[in-house]
Amino acid sequence: MPKELTMPVMAESIVEAEILKWLVKEGDTVTEGQMVAEVMTDKVTTEIPAPFGGKIEKIVAKEGSVVQVKGVIALMADDGSSAAPPSETAAPATKMATADSTETPAAAPASPEVVAKGSIGDDSQSATQSATNSMFGVNTKSVSIDFGGVAKTGSSGAAAQAGTNKFGRPLAVPAARKIAREHDVDIATVPGSGPNGRVGVADIRGFLEATPLEQPTIPAAPLEVKAPASANGMPVPPPQYKTPKGLEHLETRTPLRGLRRIISNSMVASHLYTVRTLTVDEVDFTKLVELRERLKPAAEKAGVKVTYLPFIFKAVASALKAFPNVNSSYDEASGEVVHKRYYNIGCAVDTEAGLIVPVVKNVDSKSVLDIAKDILDLAGKARAGKLASEEISGSSFAVTNIGSAGSLLSFPIINAPDAAILGVHTIVDRPIVRDGQIVIGKMMYLSLSFDHRLIDGAEAARFVAHLTRLLENPDLLLLEAI
Repeated sequence: MPKELTMPVMAESIVEAEILKWLVKEGDTVTEGQMVAEVMTDKVTTEIPAPFGGKIEKIVAKEGSVVQVKGVIALMADDGSSAAPPSETAAPATKMATADSTETPAAAPASPEVVAKGSIGDDSQSATQSATNSMFGVNTKSVSIDFGGVAKTGSSGAAAQAGTNKFGRPLAVPAARKIAREHDVDIATVPGSGPNGRVGVADIRGFLEATPLEQPTIPAAPLEVKAPASANGMPVPPPQYKTPKGLEHLETRTPLRGLRRIISNSMVASHLYTVRTLTVDEVDFTKLVELRERLKPAAEKAGVKVTYLPFIFKAVASALKAFPNVNSSYDEASGEVVHKRYYNIGCAVDTEAGLIVPVVKNVDSKSVLDIAKDILDLAGKARAGKLASEEISGSSFAVTNIGSAGSLLSFPIINAPDAAILGVHTIVDRPIVRDGQIVIGKMMYLSLSFDHRLIDGAEAARFVAHLTRLLENPDLLLLEAI
């Protein structure tokens, strides 16, 4: 009988991955630990190893397929044995990410840890940050996500109870906790099939189905997309593209895969799960331009190129402390607002593959020079495709420097689940009135996109005013640091 090569567990928050490239082909013989495929999870490219040696008899998940964790991606034969067709009970859990998918993958053997480009470990502290680092993504979530494994029920004996963390609380994904609350189920009594006994949505479903009591209908996963309804209540079909007659030879088609697919899913999630609003202000950068020019020689001696972003990041950290609602997220599964007392700022980086948002951690405790070093380091890794999972997750706010592309003004898409994102733009010479005189100022627009569920318009305006005051008087940044 063939052995199943499955998608390994890479981190608690990762539920699926896309096969970018197979490094082996059918008929190849591989050794234990040999890298067999390149996959993408949350914008991080990872190589996965073979957990055992043998011959690749059949590649189940083709390049471009999205496979859930523990889903079958290939069949391998030991010692040259012939592969037999897999039974229906061992059907692969491969699926393309679709808006209305509710399939649950079949149970698969535990998989080895992944060997990544960068350092991807068992992210036991991650919550729902995902996928969706917005228009970026991030910590991006796919529009269609199965948050759990398969419930271990049946005649094979009682399964173990849910695993617990160091505080004795059962391990479970937020969606599973929500369903358990709605059905008055003690989640500690539900067998968990995920890593370390973590309870998933499918575990809850299996538990409820095995319970003789009547149960209300289980709600769909939080990120399931429903088609909008027309005036007569019928669902509105998605727009269908049709090639104009006679122009077929002037079109080419490319599958939406890899980073582009993740960015697309993140944009849809941001659109569906934020009430996006915009506030704009203009800033006189004249003093900051002069300060940067004075500091450039000292920074160059330290081997660092200082742009305006490190100063903007410091001002943002100050404003987030003054307006904590801007430094928050909404947990869709629990219905709770999460206020954060850390200041991790995502920085949108334009790469050949697409927009990526690495995160500068603990901005409030770092100097302008340290922030500049972090931005340069992360931007370099992003363009080289060498970012680790932890370097694109855990943001509490994001900044996108669209001005580097020459933009005068933009309406940036929120990097969900953050509550807001700041767009910084081109600095232009413009006549302004200063002390009763018309002078030339170095002017720039700031645009703040924010989730109106969490932040009121007046509060957003005051947040931007706080930023403006600091950036127009950069000496105040030094005063606050002292």
